[in-house]
Amino acid sequence: MDKWLSTGSLKRTNTDISSSTSKPDSEKTEKNKPKRRKYSSEYLALGFTCVGAENEQLPLCVVCTEVLSNEALKPNKLRRHLETKHREYASKPIEFFENKLKEYQSRKKTIETALSGNDNIKAVEASYRVAKLIAKAGKPHTIGENLILPAAKEMVGVMCGEKARKQLNLISLSDNTVERRINEMADDVFQKLVKNIRESPFYALQLDESTDVANLSNLIAFVRYVHNGELQEDFLFCKPLPTHSTADAIFNILNAFIVSNGIEWPKCVGLSTDGARAMVGHRNGVVARVRSVAPLMSSVHCSLHREALATKNMPTDLRCVLDEAVKIVNYIKTRPLQSRLFRLLCEEMGSDHVQLLLHTEVRWLSRGRVLTRLFELRNEARIFLSDLKCPLSDRLSDFEWLAKLSYLSDIFNHLNGVNLSLQGKSVTAFQVQNKIEATIKKMDIWARRICKSNCESFENLSHFMTEEATSLPASVKKLIEEHLQGLKSQMRDYFPTPDVHFTWIENPFADVCEGAVTSLSANEHDSLIDLSCDSALRSTFSQKSLTDFWIHTLSEYPDLSDKALRFLMPFPTTYLCEAGFSALVALKTKYRNKLNVESDLRLQLSSLQPDIQRLVNAKQPQPSH
Repeated sequence: MDKWLSTGSLKRTNTDISSSTSKPDSEKTEKNKPKRRKYSSEYLALGFTCVGAENEQLPLCVVCTEVLSNEALKPNKLRRHLETKHREYASKPIEFFENKLKEYQSRKKTIETALSGNDNIKAVEASYRVAKLIAKAGKPHTIGENLILPAAKEMVGVMCGEKARKQLNLISLSDNTVERRINEMADDVFQKLVKNIRESPFYALQLDESTDVANLSNLIAFVRYVHNGELQEDFLFCKPLPTHSTADAIFNILNAFIVSNGIEWPKCVGLSTDGARAMVGHRNGVVARVRSVAPLMSSVHCSLHREALATKNMPTDLRCVLDEAVKIVNYIKTRPLQSRLFRLLCEEMGSDHVQLLLHTEVRWLSRGRVLTRLFELRNEARIFLSDLKCPLSDRLSDFEWLAKLSYLSDIFNHLNGVNLSLQGKSVTAFQVQNKIEATIKKMDIWARRICKSNCESFENLSHFMTEEATSLPASVKKLIEEHLQGLKSQMRDYFPTPDVHFTWIENPFADVCEGAVTSLSANEHDSLIDLSCDSALRSTFSQKSLTDFWIHTLSEYPDLSDKALRFLMPFPTTYLCEAGFSALVALKTKYRNKLNVESDLRLQLSSLQPDIQRLVNAKQPQPSH
């Protein structure tokens, strides 16, 4: 007012401005700085502790671990949070919140320890190893989180205490995590496999195709190759056939896989198939197409399939007995009530078995087991069917019919034994030849024994004849002899006489005839003589398998070993593919019909082990909450 009276104006002068700006900055900063609230221990009664720096304290709810702003450090705001979000705890005493605070501090310490130490790295490794076990067992990926981890917590909690139990919380086993772990390990195994195949001098394949539960056609392939001086067999791939399962479609998938992974076709020396037309067609089959890119490849029709085909034909009378036996089994087995009543009857009679077995035509071992079980339960089945007035019940009282049934059960059990001996890994062509030759010779001897009424070669038939205290009727003897001669002829058609030109491969130290080495050149024949006189190699031959022995001599006798390995490398059967389809059936169920099974199958069927430590080191560990 005085300024206006003296100057007539309220505008600020330069003097006024300079005087106002001459005030210290520290005074202005202190004046404008917002006031920071401090935490009080009394706030714990409202369920809050504090976190953050000394000059920036923030309230944290010990119930839900929510962090509020510094402005909320007022009793009324803290009380509002407690009554709004945790109304059930509003009347709790301070001791309750003290316990909650201890729980929070314990969880925080566990996580901090994991972040600062190796526990979380170990948790990642444990996650990989459990995922591998899940894939090996063919179980759903959800089993890790739903069963394995809770079960592990219960066991560790009981045996090692609560502290060790809480450590398992660091292991991540969710559905998606297990799937990622399986895919990463499968990819690691696949890269190792491709590298080994590229380094091998030769490799052989076996292929088969089948339809899964989702009506999707799958092509499975296994590979046999040389690595570290030994013969290795491994799962190669499982690829879907989107449309047709023709030779074109199969070869295109196989060729794309071989070419894209840098594997050389000329190194392929064998391709084993099940003998289907799409596989072995002379002009357009898969075998013909593979031979066009791999001239050294030899085709092999699976010995298991050939043995099964050779046993299909039989005399009409025996076929009638087989069909009637299957009808009897189906009459009892396919009706739930009849099956339960038959079980009770068997239990009351003290039988060794209480159920019959169903016959499945596509299963190689089915006929022998079904017929043997029916023959063992023939008395129980006869009593049961007589009460039901079944038209086939009189067959179980017919002596000749039972004699034929007992013979069929015996002969198919013998054939099952041959089939089983051809299954497994690392089987060679010589092992198949030896088993088949022995079976053919046995059939000739068995036929001569039957002509003399000697049934000792057939256990069930011999036991039945002894039990009935009578001899085998002439009509049955003639029928059995006819069947054995037919089997012998069929086996010879499907398995020709072994080629003597390759006997030197089976035993290079034996005295071989001149005709056995006609396939060898003069230099190769000389090398064979040198090899057969090498005492050190003779000792090695007795210690190693046949294929591994020839791999061992590859550097010293390259020409001989090369020729021997080309003969030994091809798979004589498609057993591994059949085993792969069995794993596929268990893996891809109606509950998992959209699953991409290749990674799971690779870990389940492969003999190679993933480098888990390398995969763990490539990860940035994160604790599981």
